[in-house]
Amino acid sequence: MDTSGIPEGEQLYLFTGGTILTVDRAFSIAEAIAVQGNRIVAVGEEATVRDIVGVGATEIDLAGRTMLPGFVDAHTHVLTGSMVAALMEYVGMARFATVRQVLDHLTDMASRAPEGKWILARNFDPAVQPDLAALTFAELDAVSTTHPVFILNASGHIAYANSAAFAAAGIGEDVEDPEGAEFVRDADGKLTGTMKNGVAYNQVLGKCDAAAGLNPVDALIDLLEGWRQVGLTTVSELGLGTLSHTPDDLTVLTQAAGTGKLNTRIRAYPFYTLGTDTWDAAGVRPGDGDALVRIAGYKLVADGSNQGFTGLQREPYLNTDNYGIAYMEPKVLAAEAVDRASKGWSLAIHGNGDAGIDNILDACDAIRDAGVEPGAARVRIEHCSILHDEQITRMKDLGVSASFLIGHVHYWGIAMRDTVFGAQKALLLDRCRSVEAAGIGFTLHSDFMVTDPRPLHMIEMAVTRRTWKEPDYVLAPEERISVESAIRAVTSEAAWQLSSEHEVGSLEVGKYADFVILDQDPRACPPDQIKDITVLETWMNGSQVYSGIHPRPSTS
Repeated sequence: MDTSGIPEGEQLYLFTGGTILTVDRAFSIAEAIAVQGNRIVAVGEEATVRDIVGVGATEIDLAGRTMLPGFVDAHTHVLTGSMVAALMEYVGMARFATVRQVLDHLTDMASRAPEGKWILARNFDPAVQPDLAALTFAELDAVSTTHPVFILNASGHIAYANSAAFAAAGIGEDVEDPEGAEFVRDADGKLTGTMKNGVAYNQVLGKCDAAAGLNPVDALIDLLEGWRQVGLTTVSELGLGTLSHTPDDLTVLTQAAGTGKLNTRIRAYPFYTLGTDTWDAAGVRPGDGDALVRIAGYKLVADGSNQGFTGLQREPYLNTDNYGIAYMEPKVLAAEAVDRASKGWSLAIHGNGDAGIDNILDACDAIRDAGVEPGAARVRIEHCSILHDEQITRMKDLGVSASFLIGHVHYWGIAMRDTVFGAQKALLLDRCRSVEAAGIGFTLHSDFMVTDPRPLHMIEMAVTRRTWKEPDYVLAPEERISVESAIRAVTSEAAWQLSSEHEVGSLEVGKYADFVILDQDPRACPPDQIKDITVLETWMNGSQVYSGIHPRPSTS
């Protein structure tokens, strides 16, 4: 600890009287913490911190509450997510239990909409909203034949549209499937209205002009304003380029930062579909940006969604002959991974199915063969959903980390067991404890808009592994982790995956003063009540950006 004293000139705060979880390497518990300007200047025993601070600090009594680092969500989609959330009606499981209810609601929307207006909805998921495996022209043309209708699956990997939407996009029976994507056809070779992979469905959605009057900068700021209430201080954009389909997405982030209203850090990953040449020609480099908005790595995608039956599997899905889809062919995936890693990029590679993860690990072997250690490139497997023991061994050897969409266990666990995989393979879902036991770093994420970014709920999901449809059922109880491990997964480990561990993720001297204050210690309350803990305050850069009680002094 630096004991050289505190320089004058900036607002100085001293926090005492509560439990301060630093989430440093030893998971130290501190009695006091001092913040000056936007940095932590002292942390430890109260007497020692007081000696360092001296007089003149604004003292804040935590009154028995708990402070810990600001939460970090290592995998969200804030750009597309903010626009989609503003434009599309939520019709997911939390609102409608069945497909019939969804269709009735869409029909009501269409009956009240101005002529020709697109009907847009999101988070539909037949895996948990029973009765139909997909929405097709038959169902959606019954909603409307005059309004284009477009529905996004909760996975983000599948979409459904009616005939009017296909017509508006100029897509007919002669449309060709893009590489790694599919316009689904029936047994007679006719289009059904179902589309797999954004490379396909964006050809329809791209013709919708509903976003014309929506400012993406304002939408982003509005979205993140709400996320302060759950304690998020650092988030991510894992699909940079998917909003505008150009590198101009980065301009939206920098413009948002320039407004002075952005009080959440963003770490962005250019998306593979634009091509490495496009990003290189635009001058986008790893590490570009600053502490608020920065390019953190490059995103590749091996396959699709397990609950959407597009994750690439070693064996076919339950009671089908479907193995899923390779979004990138193995040779292409390996070549692009080698190219990016050789040029200094960190890599986030999406893999849900076990065969998809095989392809990612083969790509990591290719990276090593090219002279770059995958661990040095911070290769992380996004979602890392179905994982076998031998794959865990390979991950450890290669230095690859995991990022788990833990909502797969809670929201889709029963569907994985009964519909997608069967009881035995479902036990391989989100193997947090096995990965931890192997000495592999991991994080928990929301993949917003697949699930909502609620870090305390994500902690609870990983600790209890209870399922939404059968609350007393625990999926693979041996994969439950401790509260401390789960906290690391949404703070310090997530900061590391985003190449930001030097500045956020733990409460240590020299790091930015990003932290949350909770009304309870997550380690001390019943595990199935962690999600109900209240975030009382969120601080970012040494300023309070959210208060659920009363305002603290502001340094701005």
